[in-house]
Amino acid sequence: MTNLTDFYTIGNLIDTYALGHYARVFEATDLHTGQRVAFKVMRAEHLAPDGQPRWEAEAFINEADLLLDLADLPAVMGFYDCGYIESKAAHPSDGKIKSFGTNLDGYRAEFFPSLREQWRPFLSLELLPRHNNLLYVMKSDEQRRRLPTEEALDLALQFAQLLYRAHKKNIVYLDHKLEHLFWDGRELRVIDWNSSKRVGGIGQPAEQQILNDLHNLCVGILYPILTGQSPQKGSLRPQPGSQAEVERRYEEVQHLDFSAASDLSPALMDLLEVGAKKQLATATTLLAELQRIAVRFGWSFAGQTGSPALVQAREHLRQGLEKLRDSQEAARLAREYLLEAAILEGINEDMEDELRRLMGQINHYLSHRPIP
Repeated sequence: MTNLTDFYTIGNLIDTYALGHYARVFEATDLHTGQRVAFKVMRAEHLAPDGQPRWEAEAFINEADLLLDLADLPAVMGFYDCGYIESKAAHPSDGKIKSFGTNLDGYRAEFFPSLREQWRPFLSLELLPRHNNLLYVMKSDEQRRRLPTEEALDLALQFAQLLYRAHKKNIVYLDHKLEHLFWDGRELRVIDWNSSKRVGGIGQPAEQQILNDLHNLCVGILYPILTGQSPQKGSLRPQPGSQAEVERRYEEVQHLDFSAASDLSPALMDLLEVGAKKQLATATTLLAELQRIAVRFGWSFAGQTGSPALVQAREHLRQGLEKLRDSQEAARLAREYLLEAAILEGINEDMEDELRRLMGQINHYLSHRPIP
């Protein structure tokens, strides 16, 4: 048996803006590879005194299983290691570890013995930049943010393609919420597959679960990114994460309010409303409808092409959005330089006041930035 400190250096928590039900997530360094990872460990409160597994522990096995099966899909986060740790500390920095890499059979075989010993399951996963998390960037007390339609269509097409391929494997995602998505303007990444599941067995009709998956995507993801609104009335906020809450989170949402985003494309409003009413039967249908709408915004697909003017306008739009994202990153970097100057010992009051004034202006710009 090996010490945790021989495998990982556990750093700071990285889930504080959206706490999960199952686990806490830390930034960590894998000492064998030197890679920075997201170290996800079950909360100690879910250990049962009699060693019997609760479903929170079983969710770790489930997530590892699904991540291995979906590893060839570009939108799915990377999976590097699984195992159990001895420590019950809120911040596990010592104790023993059982590590199995991506050997799911070994992980399963040690499940009951480890829980009886009061060891906690963990997963080592791809670490994604916090500033790309959609809840983190869209949740604002000062303004309602929404993605440009160009980026929202791109994200929607990537997510629909992900569900199309997952559904082919009889896997439904279900746990659609902004804090599970990372977006940099070009590439979608989806985390937290612990509440997802395989369907098609006894008592799990695949057709109904697929309907629910597409409904949750339209209501829980596409509606907020296109309108800046929560489907549950009120501001965007982290969503509860237990299995029961995942199943019923958007159950009552069968109609969407577009009054605060009346300038949204009517075709997109209609598509989201169809999804909210659970009338999208397959991811193939969703993909086809998204492509049809995207052509109206200058996209091209096999057999479908926008007019030359629309195609050219989209090229200019995309370049403009990239410049906006570049300028926002440059502003964040500039703020870091100013902060480094402001904390230097020996600077006078005049310099400190000027640095803080400039940082305040940058913060104002970033708070009112054109795109999330």
